[in-house]
Amino acid sequence: MQLDALIEEANRQLTICNACRYCEGYCAVFPALERRIEVNRADTLYLANLCHDCRACFYACPFTEPHEFAIDLPRALSEVRRATYSRYSPVDLARRIAHSWRTSLGLITGAALAVVLVLVALTTGLPALGLAHVGPGAFYEVVPWLLMVVPGTALALYILVALAIGAIGFARATGGTNRELVDRDALLTAGWEALTLRWLKGGDEGCHYPGYRTSTARSTLHMLVAGGFVASFVSTVIAAFYQDILDILPPYDLLSPPVVVGSVGGLAMVVGSAGLLILKRRTDRALTTGELVEFDVAFLVTIGLSALTGMLLLSFRTTPAMPALLVVHLAILATLYVTAPYGKFAHFVYRYVALVQNQIEESRSGK
Repeated sequence: MQLDALIEEANRQLTICNACRYCEGYCAVFPALERRIEVNRADTLYLANLCHDCRACFYACPFTEPHEFAIDLPRALSEVRRATYSRYSPVDLARRIAHSWRTSLGLITGAALAVVLVLVALTTGLPALGLAHVGPGAFYEVVPWLLMVVPGTALALYILVALAIGAIGFARATGGTNRELVDRDALLTAGWEALTLRWLKGGDEGCHYPGYRTSTARSTLHMLVAGGFVASFVSTVIAAFYQDILDILPPYDLLSPPVVVGSVGGLAMVVGSAGLLILKRRTDRALTTGELVEFDVAFLVTIGLSALTGMLLLSFRTTPAMPALLVVHLAILATLYVTAPYGKFAHFVYRYVALVQNQIEESRSGK
C-alpha cells in the first residue's frame, strides 16, 4: 500500500483516538496527539515514529474489531513507520529493496560473498582458504588489510550520510527545523529516553508483545541487541587503537580488552536477536502484516548472523576453518551495512528525531 493511503487510514484512527483519549497515560504518542486540534500528514508521520509499538492501547481500546471503528492503531502506525524508512532514503534502488527483504538480503549476501572471494583470489589466492593461519596478522593473510579497511570505511560513511539525509528529510516533513535537531536539552532528554526505552513499557506494566499479557521480555531483549551492538563498536575502536597506535596486529589474546568487550557484545546480540525472533514468531497477527514481520525478521537474522559468525570466527581462529568463517563474516557485515539505512536499523534515527521533537513540543506547551 502507498504511503498516502497508509497515512489516510492512520489519520482516521488518530482522529478517533484524539476524541476518546482513554489511552493518554500509556506513552508519548497520546499526549502529543492531544496537543493537536486536527491531525495532518506531518503529524501522522511524526506520531507513527514516536510510537514504540508497545501495543497497550490496542488491548485497552473499546473500539477494535468487531466495532465499526475497527481501531488497530499499533498496526496502522507500524505500516506508516515502515514506509518512512524507504520514503526518505536518498537512493531509489534501496526503496525497491525494502519491498522484498527476503529476496534482497539473499541477493546482497550472495553478491558480497562473491566479491570477497574474487578479492581473495586476486590477492592472497584461493588456496589460502584451506589453510590454518596463526600469529599476528593472521586475518590479513586471508584478506589483506587494505581490502578490509577501505570498503569498511566507505560503507560506514555511506551509512552515516544516508541516515543523515533521511533524518533531515523526515524532520522537515514532520514540521521540524534544523535548529531543533541541535537543541541540547531536547537531544539529551530524547537520548536518555531512547537508551532506557522509556516508552516501551505501556503504562509502566511492560510491553504487550507478543500477546495480551504484559512483559518486560521485549525491552530486555531489545537492550541486549542495542547494548551488544554498542559493545561491538567499542571493541572495534579498541582494536583499531591496538593496531594503528600500538602497532599490535590481530588476532588478540582471549583476555585482551577488544576480545572481552567484543565477546560480551557478540553474545548479547546473539541472545537478544534470537529471543526477539521467538517473540516475533508468537506475535499477535492482528497487529501486524506478513510484510512487517518479514521486515523485522530480516534485520534480526542479519544482525544475529553477523554476531554469530563473529563468535565462531573467534572460536575457530587457529583452525583451518578460520579463512572460510572470515569470508562469510565479512559478507554478512557488508549486507548489514548496505541495508542499514533502509531497514529496521534506521528506526532508531527516525524515532530519535521524533523524540527530540516531542521534547521541544512539551517544553513549549508546558505539558
